[in-house]
Amino acid sequence: MPKKIKVVVDAAIPFLDGVLEPYAEVVRKEGRQIGPEDVADASALLVRTRTRCNAALLEGSSVRFIATATIGTDHIEFGYCNSKGLMVTNAAGCNAGGVMNYVFSALYGVAARKGLPLEGMTLGIVGVGNVGRLVERVAGILGFKVLKNDPPRMASEGPYGFSTLEELLAQSDIVTMHVPLEASTTGMCDDAFFSGMKDGSIFINAARGEIVDESALKRHASKFKALILDTWNNEPDIDRELLEMTDIATPHIAGYSYRGKQNGTAAAVRAFARYFAIEPLYDFFPKTEYLELESVKLDVKGRTQGEIASLLQYNYPVFTDDFMLRTAPEEFEALRSDYKYRREFYID
Repeated sequence: MPKKIKVVVDAAIPFLDGVLEPYAEVVRKEGRQIGPEDVADASALLVRTRTRCNAALLEGSSVRFIATATIGTDHIEFGYCNSKGLMVTNAAGCNAGGVMNYVFSALYGVAARKGLPLEGMTLGIVGVGNVGRLVERVAGILGFKVLKNDPPRMASEGPYGFSTLEELLAQSDIVTMHVPLEASTTGMCDDAFFSGMKDGSIFINAARGEIVDESALKRHASKFKALILDTWNNEPDIDRELLEMTDIATPHIAGYSYRGKQNGTAAAVRAFARYFAIEPLYDFFPKTEYLELESVKLDVKGRTQGEIASLLQYNYPVFTDDFMLRTAPEEFEALRSDYKYRREFYID
């Protein structure tokens, strides 16, 4: 195939060396630096969350296809893209395993540090899509009582098995957020939300920073036994005062498992290939370069809380990521872009 397609690619998308070049002219740039001059004569964009795909970037360009190698799509202005007939795809569910790993490594890790017994606790999941479903399944295996809140699913499936947000907050010992960022969820974790939570509960946000009103969170921080944050308002310029209030703080890397990154890149490349009819890439999946990063199954049956905590920390030592951010919060973006992808584990 002649090289007629020009594709602009976020340089931080992994596993792409030499993959697209046989079929397209490839321009690589740091995601935040991709500008109108780069996309003016491009046919396609492969991006992550740091590239705002809106009129300011795309107006007058020849772009007709955008793939984001991420679950989140809040960096894409769908109204504009739809009005221009642009095809947009995302990598739904690509990092669900990595985020699940983060939630339970962080939860068991902080419980071990603070001497908190998890037995008999109720875990409330707000947002039960690809990530939330996986968190739900693993929570059940680990013996938690699970409450779920997901208004779109309640509307389509009926209320059975779901709780209202007010019920979930009032009854949960742990609340973990897994909603997308959209108009209805922006700032949803506000004063009323935190007031509705139990005193002595645990709050985890590994979704999007902007779902949390951080001023409200700081006002209520003293009520939590533990506060775990992976995502923040105004990244990379995060609130240092809030950072000091957390028990675990990480630089938006919850989903950064090796398998998750493979999944995200594969989804973007496959969608690109199908749109442009590049058959050799229809079933593309990155090779695993390091066998030690192959996913591993963990057996938790019959293990004590302490044994599970040790097992999870061995496979994902979340406190290393916490330490790195606390040491140099000004390096937030570098900690993300230079992150050493970790091995993903699963629990059956």
